[in-house]
Amino acid sequence: MIRPLALALLIALPGCVGADITSSPRPEARPEAPARAAGRQTESFADWLRGAEARARAAGVLQATLDRTRPHIRHLPQSVALDGRQSEFGARIWDYLDGAVTSARISQGQAAMRTHRALLERIEARFGVPPEIVVAIWGIETSYGADRGRTPSLATLATLAKDGRRGAFFEEEFIAALQIVQAGDISPEAMIGSWAGAFGHTQFMPTSFLRYAVDFTGNGRRDLWGTDPADALASAANYLARRGWQRGAPWAVEVRLPAGFDLGLTGQRQSSGAWARLGVAPAAGGALPEGAGRLWLPGGARGPAFLAYPNYDVLKEYNISDAYVLALGHLSDRLRGAPALQGQWPRGDRALSLAERTEIQRRLNALGHDTGGIDGRMGPMSVAAVQAWQRANGLPPDGYINAAVLERLRR
Repeated sequence: MIRPLALALLIALPGCVGADITSSPRPEARPEAPARAAGRQTESFADWLRGAEARARAAGVLQATLDRTRPHIRHLPQSVALDGRQSEFGARIWDYLDGAVTSARISQGQAAMRTHRALLERIEARFGVPPEIVVAIWGIETSYGADRGRTPSLATLATLAKDGRRGAFFEEEFIAALQIVQAGDISPEAMIGSWAGAFGHTQFMPTSFLRYAVDFTGNGRRDLWGTDPADALASAANYLARRGWQRGAPWAVEVRLPAGFDLGLTGQRQSSGAWARLGVAPAAGGALPEGAGRLWLPGGARGPAFLAYPNYDVLKEYNISDAYVLALGHLSDRLRGAPALQGQWPRGDRALSLAERTEIQRRLNALGHDTGGIDGRMGPMSVAAVQAWQRANGLPPDGYINAAVLERLRR
């Protein structure tokens, strides 16, 4: 999970897919019927819990499990407050990267790789995910297990199911947590995690635990909470493998673009050979990895350029934020000894407010460029709309969204 202080940085980052992220790996929250949401607001917590327990019984949770867990379920107002916290200003992608990939985190991660070398080799042999990727997830999620959370999971999931913004989503997670207790993987009092219900060294949500957690130690329990990280690291690798991780393939590579390069190719996917023929080359030298890569310019034409390979999209299954994936992937590169990024971010660009991002979408739609909604979330359709508008106005079509785009749209 992205920690609460970092969460604000990931809400609608300019130039990348914005997302309000509260857990990793994170199932997509399904929309809730308005009537159901209104009903939750008028119920007492005790009444809601009685109804939730009935729905849990219908899902196969035994009465004995409900009786055992009930003393550990209470309302946590601080979880509601954190869930409702919204950032008015979208942060810049490099701000998150600066905080996530530090020299301390790199050195600690390399030490963790040495300490757990045999375990990581066995995980790679079984799941095909390299040690540096697994350890990078561990580092970003919980600082290598140092910050696994201190909030009672059953209580916070119940609270967010009752009073959070995504009640149906969290009720499903709450029932899944009851099923985990029933299976004997963890006791109710030991199920501790983040304020949003994610837990363990690699911060799984309960439904993802049920689908992807593994007993790698063979002791009969899938233990993501204890001091031994084996099950948690193997579970993260299993998650990626089940989502399509390609063994031996890169996640992305930083590249140099030749002078006069057609920025209209931003967002397109081509073979490495096709990119090489266009003059695209790895920033660190050598040849491009084999495979098809998508050109990505998260800081626009003035920032670093990347070819994102299919494993990049697999990492987005773990956490939907481009900023998170860039940080995770770059940390993994640094853990195996790769240099820092060579491209320079446009650090003079300021963050855009929600109102400004919404205005950009509104103006683009008025000009006939569909952004897929007017909500301030700059997703792929908004980026494509900016590209189309840039191309129509003789501007470099890099899809980068900043204050200069808004100023030009206002003319």
